[in-house]
Amino acid sequence: MIEELNVRRRLEERENSLSPCAVRSRQSRGRQRPESPSPVRTDFQRDRDRIIHCKSFRRLKHKTQVFIAPPGDHYVTRLTHTLEVSQIARTITRALNLNEDLTEAISLGHDLGHTPFGHIGENVLNELYHGGFHHNEQSLRVVDLLEKDGLGLNLTWEVRDGILNHSKTNITVLYGSDWGKVGSLEGEVCKIADLIAYINHDIGDAIRAGLITENDLPRSAAEVLGHSHSERINTMVCDIIEWSWSVTGEVSGDVSIRMSDKVKEAANTMRDYLFAQVYRSAAAGKETDRARGIVRFLYSYFSTHQKEIPVEMQNLSAEPERLAVDYIAGMTDQYAQNLVARLGM
Repeated sequence: MIEELNVRRRLEERENSLSPCAVRSRQSRGRQRPESPSPVRTDFQRDRDRIIHCKSFRRLKHKTQVFIAPPGDHYVTRLTHTLEVSQIARTITRALNLNEDLTEAISLGHDLGHTPFGHIGENVLNELYHGGFHHNEQSLRVVDLLEKDGLGLNLTWEVRDGILNHSKTNITVLYGSDWGKVGSLEGEVCKIADLIAYINHDIGDAIRAGLITENDLPRSAAEVLGHSHSERINTMVCDIIEWSWSVTGEVSGDVSIRMSDKVKEAANTMRDYLFAQVYRSAAAGKETDRARGIVRFLYSYFSTHQKEIPVEMQNLSAEPERLAVDYIAGMTDQYAQNLVARLGM
């Protein structure tokens, strides 16, 4: 029998070679509902697999990242963003000898609650719903409740914590006073990997869209980070590994995930530039206005027609507005557009 091979135990024993600061899967705070362990996977590996195989993860391929209805095939989607975050986070985690399985699970699940039409959809739902709407909180709601018709994925505490705390809406600078705290170093890695990914792929999409050119980027930041997509990512990743090396336990120092002041300042400069020159432009125009109108229409409609929400969702909340939010947040861009056309918007 497979249990007699002790595969999971051997995998857990390999984690003994990780940094003293790493989270060991056998020391997890556990799941919301107890269940028998997998015979061939650690708990964090099991969480990763549950996320990859869930419906919400598949729908990310048809959800906007920044540009709505882009004209080409090479623009970033919510799914490709998620994969980039995962790869960046795994590189940093592996170098620092932390738990790569935990990092991967958090990364793959961090954006499951994102709305159609990117942050445009998120902002509209936040304006309309009295309880507010933030995609990180919705991502946790997805894995805790909405997946599997109300059963959720029953993930470990560490993965759930990383998903919830990967983002704060009021962050103004990297590692600023409003940065927030994650319960594991692996979660901190995912948080900064998210920023590294979107800063760099959004530059590429903005150039692709003709909003900016490479030469338009702030010179002071480009000279520090690099003049290409790969150079910028490599600079930021290597800088984090170097300045977070105490996390490995091989040297003494502040045990945290951090950047040098020089690279952090350049990253903040680049991020400020994107907000000023790219995100505001992407948030304007006919397609964006239509996206806002679609989300508003759907919220108004399903808040008063909850019986038309899929039956498997109708018992997940007694509040019609909450049901409407959950239904809309799970939609892809295309599904939302087709639905309003059928409803006669």
